[in-house]
Amino acid sequence: MSEFDLKANDWDKNLVNIERAREIANQLLEIIPFKPGMKVMEFGAGTALLSFMLEDLFTSVTLIDNSEEMIRICNEKIVQTKSTHIKALKIDLETEYFEDKFDLIYTQMAFHHVSDIGRIVHTLHHLLKDGGMLAIADLYPEDGSFHGEGFTGHLGFDPVWLSTLLNQSGFENVTFKECFVQKIIEFDGKEKDYPVFLMIASKISE
Repeated sequence: MSEFDLKANDWDKNLVNIERAREIANQLLEIIPFKPGMKVMEFGAGTALLSFMLEDLFTSVTLIDNSEEMIRICNEKIVQTKSTHIKALKIDLETEYFEDKFDLIYTQMAFHHVSDIGRIVHTLHHLLKDGGMLAIADLYPEDGSFHGEGFTGHLGFDPVWLSTLLNQSGFENVTFKECFVQKIIEFDGKEKDYPVFLMIASKISE
């Protein structure tokens, strides 16, 4: 089982996960021009805390995650809430083919687990309709203490670098701002802040 398979059952019990998702949802409500009939996708959805906070705004929601247990939790929540317009798919977008088109793709705290950022940006660009929007919430650069020893992913991102990558990958109108500060108690008992940015971009119409 993967790290996230093991964490799935307790993910929604973590108040920080809920608080972070709620703040990102609130920020998206302020920034994204939501319209009736929108078809959206959450990449690296986990238990889809964010999507279930926004679900009433959308006609169709697709949840994508590579963790079998996270997807199982999503499907349980879909049944419990009778959210027939939501579907959850176990797909690794880094290695597996997936075809669809969306008005909006959003992701929170998933990018730093992705091996090839350029490749996933290209994939998400392909999955968006012309003029569709991409929203990325992730960590600013950090010293490795957020995940701790042994973590092999990205230690956050310089949002200027990520903005440049998006501009070079067929996106425009790229903006970003701090949207949340996650506080973690270190081993020495001191509290440390880990700020999270929210980046918004639009796919250039061909």
